Amino acid sequence: MDADLKHLKINRDAATAGGSPGAVRWILMALIVILLTGAGWYGYGRLNAAIEVETARAAAVSGASGESVALNATGYVVAAHKIQVASKVVGRVAWIGVDKGDLVREGQVIVRLEDEEYRAQLEQARGQLASLQARLAEAENGSRPEEIAVAQANVDQARAELENARVSVERTRGLHRDGVLARQALDDAEAQFKARQARVNSLVKTFELVRIGPRKEQIDSMRGQVQQARGAVSFYETQLSNTVIKAPVTGTILEREVERGEFVTTSFVGERGAKGFVVSLADLNDLEVELDISQNDFNKLRMKQRAMITVDAWPSKRWEGFIDEMSPEANRQKATVQVKVKVANPDEFLRPEMNASVAFVAERTESAAPASVQAAYAPAAAIKNGKVFVVVNGKAVERAVKTGGVTAQGIRIDEGLIGGEDVVLNPPAELKDGMKVKVKGS
Repeated sequence: MDADLKHLKINRDAATAGGSPGAVRWILMALIVILLTGAGWYGYGRLNAAIEVETARAAAVSGASGESVALNATGYVVAAHKIQVASKVVGRVAWIGVDKGDLVREGQVIVRLEDEEYRAQLEQARGQLASLQARLAEAENGSRPEEIAVAQANVDQARAELENARVSVERTRGLHRDGVLARQALDDAEAQFKARQARVNSLVKTFELVRIGPRKEQIDSMRGQVQQARGAVSFYETQLSNTVIKAPVTGTILEREVERGEFVTTSFVGERGAKGFVVSLADLNDLEVELDISQNDFNKLRMKQRAMITVDAWPSKRWEGFIDEMSPEANRQKATVQVKVKVANPDEFLRPEMNASVAFVAERTESAAPASVQAAYAPAAAIKNGKVFVVVNGKAVERAVKTGGVTAQGIRIDEGLIGGEDVVLNPPAELKDGMKVKVKGS
């Protein structure tokens, strides 16, 4: 035995001939990566594989008229009128008095912006207006009696000086004729006379202007300046009042977008920059369910058609509704038409963005007010341990139900279904809430 062991040895030449150790290492790593990738894809496919199920449509009958459900659809609860309250001016938030979920009244102050700059601009505009108003009043009232008297006195003085110059010219002319004075003295006296005469004419015209007062065109121009200044004052008053942001309607605050110290602008910038609006609010007493109806089912609906509404959060509660709006055009990519169902009796349980199921009543009626669906009926094979699975958007949604008696239509469901839902028959043991499903034959 020992002799055999001595003859055993590693053939290093053969290992070298098969490739370097580094090459072998890379080959092994590649094989491991391929195996892990394959296992990952296999696991992903197993986790995301849709379970094939068989479904039946739950029936719904109203106790009063035997009306059936024409169509069942799913959508979302939305506020009929959601408002994003924005600022009309730029500024920094000095105070905010509301929070998410608060009820506000129309006209209630919700945000105040810093207003020192706007107050200063308003004071400046008011001062400019006061100055222009004073100048206009002065122009409209004309010259004061004292100003007219001064102008008259200047004319009288100039005329006296003119008369003195005229006498001097006559005297100089006689002396020049007698050879006493040279010609230059006469020329100087005549020039002085003409200057005095021109001054008298100028002062007379000035007196007339003072007596008449400003021209009508000048007064009209000043009136225009005053009107422009009034507009500036009104503008800055509005700007100042816009620093106080009020609720435009009565409703509930859905989102509070700003905090004290943040900068608000008149256009949306982004989360990290200045905010374009301060809060969003809506009247939660005015709710709708927004649905995308397949074009193949659209012919089953009409305006004001009655409907029953449930939400995933409260499967045992029902709300009445009716079709209030149908989109005038279809969505080409989705092959659907948007329909909005008005909630006739909203309450505190309904919230915007909740998932909602809507069952449209088939019978045509003149009244837009919906009638309650009294009971839903489901096959016995769909009920297991007091629960059913409803197929919604390709997924199984588990719902607890309260059952009643057995009828020819199936087991009566008093709570949990409203009728029109696609329920899973004989649910597989591995089926869980939220899992993807595929309906047989679809």
